Amino acid sequence: MKRLTLLLASAIICLTISAQDDSVKTKQGKDTIRIGGMIIVKQGKNGNGKTKEFTMGRDHTPRKNRNISTNWCILDLGFSNYDDKTNYTNTGSYLINNPGYPALGKNDFKIRTVKSINVNFWIFMQRLNLVKHYVNLKYGLGIESNNYRYKMYDNIPSISYREGGNIPYTAGAQTTSSFIFRDSISFSKNKLVTNYLTIPLMLNFATNPKNNKKGVSLSLGVSAGYLYNQHNKQVSNERGKRKNRGDYDMERFKFSYAAELGLGPIRFYGSYSPQSMYGRGLDIRPYTVGLRFSNW
Repeated sequence: MKRLTLLLASAIICLTISAQDDSVKTKQGKDTIRIGGMIIVKQGKNGNGKTKEFTMGRDHTPRKNRNISTNWCILDLGFSNYDDKTNYTNTGSYLINNPGYPALGKNDFKIRTVKSINVNFWIFMQRLNLVKHYVNLKYGLGIESNNYRYKMYDNIPSISYREGGNIPYTAGAQTTSSFIFRDSISFSKNKLVTNYLTIPLMLNFATNPKNNKKGVSLSLGVSAGYLYNQHNKQVSNERGKRKNRGDYDMERFKFSYAAELGLGPIRFYGSYSPQSMYGRGLDIRPYTVGLRFSNW
């Protein structure tokens, strides 16, 4: 929650600063004063050399699109989910069962969609003109944060992640490998959090390059992410709040297909990874969908 709050605060600050910069940007000349989109024209002087009259109005001079434009502090709000293609009859030693309860399976890794949140904060994105601003190359750098909130089942203990150590339900056995096991208690909250440093690269098509708030735009491409943080956060009456940290044998790098659709001022985004986010045991392929708050 602290990480999410920090990302949202950073985005708001950046957007506020950007808006202030646009509103106070001033350009002066001998006969005109330009403040943002407002232009003040000096009409003449009287015999004493003092200003006689000023006329104010909007500046309707069409602005020429830059070949390289930069968009700072972009925020995505959406949902995280995944496509579970795991063969649960062949997970090796990665999953450990609890005697007396059903073997770990697909139901144990189902998530609550409305509680599984995706928040992305793009530090910047740039757009490079390729064909008269109708076709562009988009790229950037940002942080992707995924929260996978697991479903709870009555009278069936939830799953937990461990980074090696004692193997549950096996007297005296230990391992240095990561594993997931069915715990001995149920949790009121149980989620996996993954955070990536990501670089997207997309080909952008725009029907109205002169006005970003009108027309339709479509971006298609890929992204490459580096997993720099992951943890299993749990809340229960027996243990209180607990955050289990570890490597969990998750893939350090993530390759995804990425897309963005702009309908006037409204923008949607989505991504899908064709590879599992786990290095062994589970075949779980993540995807995201949501709204993007961006100038273009």
